[in-house]
Amino acid sequence: MKTRTATVLALLPVLCAALAGCSSSSAPPSGSATTATPGTTASGAATAPAPAAATVADDLDSPWGLVRLPDGALLVGSRDTGRIVRIDPGSGDRTDVGTVPGVRHAGEGGLLGLALGPDGALYAYYTGTDDNRIVRFTYDTSRPVGAQLTEPAVVLTGIPKGNNHNGGRIAFGPDGMLYVGTGESGRPALAQDRSSLGGKILRITPEGAPAPGNPFPGSPVWSLGHRNVQGLAWDAQGRLWASEFGQNTWDELNLIRPGANYGWPIVEGQADRPGFTDPVVQWRPADASPSGIAFADGAIWMAGLRGQRLWRIPLDGDRAAGDPVAHLDHADGRLRTVLAEPDGTLLVVTNNTDGRGDPRPGDDRVLRYDPS
Repeated sequence: MKTRTATVLALLPVLCAALAGCSSSSAPPSGSATTATPGTTASGAATAPAPAAATVADDLDSPWGLVRLPDGALLVGSRDTGRIVRIDPGSGDRTDVGTVPGVRHAGEGGLLGLALGPDGALYAYYTGTDDNRIVRFTYDTSRPVGAQLTEPAVVLTGIPKGNNHNGGRIAFGPDGMLYVGTGESGRPALAQDRSSLGGKILRITPEGAPAPGNPFPGSPVWSLGHRNVQGLAWDAQGRLWASEFGQNTWDELNLIRPGANYGWPIVEGQADRPGFTDPVVQWRPADASPSGIAFADGAIWMAGLRGQRLWRIPLDGDRAAGDPVAHLDHADGRLRTVLAEPDGTLLVVTNNTDGRGDPRPGDDRVLRYDPS
C-alpha cells in the first residue's frame, strides 16, 4: 500500500551525478513526496541562520558509528581501522577501547554502525572477509586500555558485502529488537529478493534470530526494496524512519512500515506505482547523499555527506509538516552521523577523512550543535 506525505514542490535545476556509493510553512496535503532544495527557493526550503557547532573531539580517523554510554561518555568507531575510542564529551579526552577483530576495510566497507543493547552490550556492524556481519561485545573498563572489548559473539552473518552499498546502520527500537539497515552491495536485484539480507531493513532479537511479529514468518526482513539504508530513528510515537542513498536522481527519507516495498531498483524516489511505498521527502543527491538521522524537537535531523548539510525535517504525525531546512550548510564538510542528546543539543560526526572529503585541520570531529 503506497504511503504519501507532502506536495511535490518546485525545484532549482541541480547537477546531480552521484559519487560512487552515494546518491548517495504549512503542512502540505498527503499524496506525494516533499522535494527539498537548499537555499531560499520557491518551495520555501531555507538555510537556517545559526551559530557554528562546537568541537567535542577532533583528529578522528574515518569516524562512522557513535553511541552514548549511560554515563554520557561517547564511543566512536573508525571505519578504516576498526578501532573504537571512548570520548569524554566535557574534556574531549579519549581512551583507546580496542579494535574489532576481522574488519576488512575496502571502499565503503569497514567498521560501520555501533549500538548499545538493552543489557549494556556493545553491538558492531562490520565488513569482514566474506560478508557484512554483526557481533556483540562486553565493554569492560576494568581491562587494560586498548583491550577493553571481550571476544566477539556472532549475532548475524551473511549480509552481502561489496565495494559500495554496505548499509551499516544499527539501532535498538522501542520494542527492544535490533534494527539493521543494509545495502544491496552493488547488486540491485538483491533489494527485491526476499531470501537475501541485502537491500533491506532487518529486525532481529538481540541474539540474532528473526524477531517475533516480523511480516514474513521465519525471516529477519522488516522491509525491502532499499538501495543503501544509512539512517534509522524513531519518532515520539514510535514510528521508524530511515534515510537512503538514491542513485543519480533521488535520495529519500522513508517512513518504514513492516512488509512494505520501497521500490529499488524498479523505482527511485516518488513513483506513484501500486505495490511500492513512496518517500516522505526526497532530495537531489548533490543536496543530500544522506547518512545518519535522529529525532529531536518534533523533527527528523538528517546528516548529509555530499550535500554537507544537516537537514531538519519537521513532522506532523506520519507526514512532513513543512519544508526541510538546511543547517550547518557547508560549514563543516561531510556529515556522517547525528545523535540527539538529552539536553536538546545534537552530536554530529564529520566525515572528511573517508577518502571523498576535503580534510581540514583537526578533521574529523565530533561536533555539538545547539539548534535553538
